[in-house]
Amino acid sequence: MKTNPFRIILVFFFIFLLTGCTGKGGESAGDGKKAAGGVKVTDASGREITFETHPKRFASLTVGDMDIIHQLGGEIVGRPNAKAGIPEDLLKAEEIGNTHQPNIEKIVSLKPDVLIANVGFDKNIPALENQGIRTIMMEANSIEDIKKNIETYGILLGNEGKAQALIGQIEQAVDKQMETSETRTLLVYGAPGSFLAALPTSLAGDILEKAGGINVAADFPKLKEYPQYAPLAAERVMEADPDVVCLITHGDPKGVEEAFKQEMKKNAAWKNLDAVKNGNIVVLPSDLFGINPGTKITEAVAYMRQILKEYRK
Repeated sequence: MKTNPFRIILVFFFIFLLTGCTGKGGESAGDGKKAAGGVKVTDASGREITFETHPKRFASLTVGDMDIIHQLGGEIVGRPNAKAGIPEDLLKAEEIGNTHQPNIEKIVSLKPDVLIANVGFDKNIPALENQGIRTIMMEANSIEDIKKNIETYGILLGNEGKAQALIGQIEQAVDKQMETSETRTLLVYGAPGSFLAALPTSLAGDILEKAGGINVAADFPKLKEYPQYAPLAAERVMEADPDVVCLITHGDPKGVEEAFKQEMKKNAAWKNLDAVKNGNIVVLPSDLFGINPGTKITEAVAYMRQILKEYRK
């Protein structure tokens, strides 16, 4: 049978097209970010960071970001020394401190491709970059922030499909619980000797709003240093008269609860609150509210919704 030269040329043309749609090692066309000059992401501080290839080894100073990266297939070599929220399969990762007290020497020794930190970590970045370690700064002051973080890590790891699936799960869970309970709530962020009111612009405040509650501290004056929080003035709390007081802690919930009760005893005004009279003081789980819970934000919203139902007038 006579061979058609045009048909041969056409076959080679299609082979060229197919091989052109994959990169080295079988990378798919979905890696468009990589093919067009590297993997590019923009962090929460507005910095654009470019990687030649998808990074694999991660160190994280926050539990929530570590959780997201782990679920998207990233290798965690360094983790925060938090007391709550660390999955059992990540306990083997080396501790590297926290956002306020990072162990730079330890981070450098682990040689991660990327360090994940909070916005405000700028002063430490040059020292790490001198050692070849890139830093991405993120924030989680709302559920929307967490969704953006998931999207960013999906691009970074080349796993955009799984990232969108996680975002879809969060949106579905939040939408399902969007009811108005009218339960007037005071969110108290505390550590022994220090108590603040969480504002709607904080993550806990956003969770409360999405669960349908009313934040009685919404018009409290914010702190300059920590704009998501306000001073806890007994007089203002008396005027607000919440139905329930929710305590948020990083750790040692019993210690914080006891310290808060001692604080109330110092000021007679607290005793006149209906929430105190009725014993409506709840210590929220630290792994859901004391930290950025990452993909467990769905559990945080569900938990808050249950509290609002229980203490509804």
